[in-house]
Amino acid sequence: MSRQRVVIMGAAGRDFHNFNAYFRGNADYEVVAFTATQIPNIEERRYPPELAGDLYPEGIPIYSESELTELIREKAVDQVVFAYSDVSHEYVMHKGSQVLAAGADFRLMGANTTMLESRRPLISVCAVRTGSGKSQTTRHVCDVLQEMEKQVVVIRHPMPYGDLAAQAVQRFASYDDLDRHDCTIEEREEYEPHIDRGLVVYAGVDYEPILRQAEEEADIIVWDGGNNDLSLYRPDLHIVVADPHRPDHARRYHPGEANLWMADVVLINKVDTASSEDVRRIRKDVYAVNPDATVVEGASPIFLENPEGIRGKRVLVIEDGPTLTHGGMAYGAGIVAARRYGAAELVDPRPSAVGSIAETFEKYPHIEQLLPAMGYGEEQVAELEETINAVDCDLVLAATPIDLRRLIDVRHPMDRVRYELQVIGRPTLEEILTEQFG
Repeated sequence: MSRQRVVIMGAAGRDFHNFNAYFRGNADYEVVAFTATQIPNIEERRYPPELAGDLYPEGIPIYSESELTELIREKAVDQVVFAYSDVSHEYVMHKGSQVLAAGADFRLMGANTTMLESRRPLISVCAVRTGSGKSQTTRHVCDVLQEMEKQVVVIRHPMPYGDLAAQAVQRFASYDDLDRHDCTIEEREEYEPHIDRGLVVYAGVDYEPILRQAEEEADIIVWDGGNNDLSLYRPDLHIVVADPHRPDHARRYHPGEANLWMADVVLINKVDTASSEDVRRIRKDVYAVNPDATVVEGASPIFLENPEGIRGKRVLVIEDGPTLTHGGMAYGAGIVAARRYGAAELVDPRPSAVGSIAETFEKYPHIEQLLPAMGYGEEQVAELEETINAVDCDLVLAATPIDLRRLIDVRHPMDRVRYELQVIGRPTLEEILTEQFG
């Protein structure tokens, strides 16, 4: 029987993991290509032979997803695996229709073929949509475990945007580690808050050796999920965050709905700023698909260095990039802070945007009077800096998890907006974690 010829559709994360976990070394399949979307400058590269294994001595080419139909036909592809996250169910099936029309089978891969087993207890924090509040939930979980005197190691969802072979296994314990690995803004936003807590963070491309190395220094591992993807590891406790500001999205996005079905705990976040009706709608969806899940409610209160300094100012708000782009949010904590503390005006950055920042506004027209903190490489970071400095404003309000002042030279006064999880009512995450892992 001839080998099945496969294309894996991805965005430089889940796609590589699915290959490593299932297809690498599997003589029944030949992965002839990856396709890439969402992440700039990934296509026209190769998945390196050091990671691809003995069956792929020249590695595997990566193409733009726009070439998918031609690839299926030219390479006689039997099967296309869809392997990226935070897209609507309708979007997934449009891609499925395209694949079927070109003659190949369309495949989604589940937990049994992609989740790796940990030798240590493992907690996963995932979500139904990007921007629901995974990061502050992960930080809260780690804080509770540290108070229980557990040695906690965080493993973060993949974000490999550079030299894939060099990034196979990455360990971050200091800001120097971030600099040494040339981390992007998006990576720093996820790693720095953990490092600030004295935690070790692992990430990279090849998640089995990552897991085995992390196990050597952990009592318990916390999976810090990306977008609304499934965990790459089989969890002992699966926490899923839902956002009542987008109540209809809990069951409309892939693979977020699968997370909802799998959840042991569903945290309904942002209940302090959402309507009671939208919170009720989320609860209804949880009970409809997963009545055995424990439901916890939480808020994401904001903290500023100088809240009184906002009053009467013309403010440029910077928000987390992925939350605004493929997460689809039109505002975040920065806009909330600006309005709450009396900004005179939200300054529109679009007329000042340059290069890829201007292209981001064109691609995501729902983003209006705020600036996404895009920084997938040195060139884009420079364009972000140029855009910020070209805006005529009194104050920059940066609602990203990191201090942008460490990375870019901003000519305006800048204040940070930080946010942490506050669990409301009972049960609390602390009670759940203590009962299972105490």
